Amino acid sequence: MRSNYYLLLILTTLALHSCVSHEELINFNEDAFPLNTAESIAGQSSLLVQPEDLLHITVQSYDPEAAAAFNPPVSAGPNQQMMVQGLQGGNQLELFSGYFVDRQGVIDFPVLGQVPVAGKTLDEIKGDLYARLRPYLNDAVVNIRFLNFKVTVLGEVNAPGQLRLTNQRVTLLEALGQAGDLTPYANRRNILLIREQDGQRIYARINLRKRELFYSPYFYLKQNDLIYVEPLRARVATVADPAQRFISYSSGVLSVITLILAIAK
Repeated sequence: MRSNYYLLLILTTLALHSCVSHEELINFNEDAFPLNTAESIAGQSSLLVQPEDLLHITVQSYDPEAAAAFNPPVSAGPNQQMMVQGLQGGNQLELFSGYFVDRQGVIDFPVLGQVPVAGKTLDEIKGDLYARLRPYLNDAVVNIRFLNFKVTVLGEVNAPGQLRLTNQRVTLLEALGQAGDLTPYANRRNILLIREQDGQRIYARINLRKRELFYSPYFYLKQNDLIYVEPLRARVATVADPAQRFISYSSGVLSVITLILAIAK
């Protein structure tokens, strides 16, 4: 009887060591939310264009022929065509018709020449283009968006990889959702975000268990952000070696069997 008790204790300890607790699977459970109370949104700002960004800009008018001069046709040379091969989606050709922001922060626009865009929002650039187009087109309609707004999500998510996003404002939670959400072995307290901005690289640690995430400057993502979700120790135990994987999967079942035998005696 005593030997069965010790065996049950050992197996239970192993099971608890290799399993993820329910509390570790819940986000935002370390702070209380002000339910039914409105609060201002912090950190909400439009993205600023930076050197080496790629912009998609179109100009439309009631006179298509007049507007055509401001919309160069899509053209891909032999090298660009080789790059397109194997890429998924026909919109990949947009990458070759975008306006590249050079290191001086300007783009070369048809007819208008060099237009400074770095440090401005898309709305500010649109207003500038309207003013520059007015001598040529009285009814111009300008559409502008990022072509290279992408983030990379790695680690303990169900679909890691690079996400190409179309909207200007994307949150960390939306990016994790598009990456298939976190796995049960994700360490929600210690997510790493790497950001390159203004020639500098910034490292930040994010805790999904705390409500302060919503006030963080990293809640809203920027171009080329990299998110790494590190694993919990329980995950390390399941992949360390076959013996530990066997213990992880079988210890729970053995614990129940041992408990039944102990009660029966």
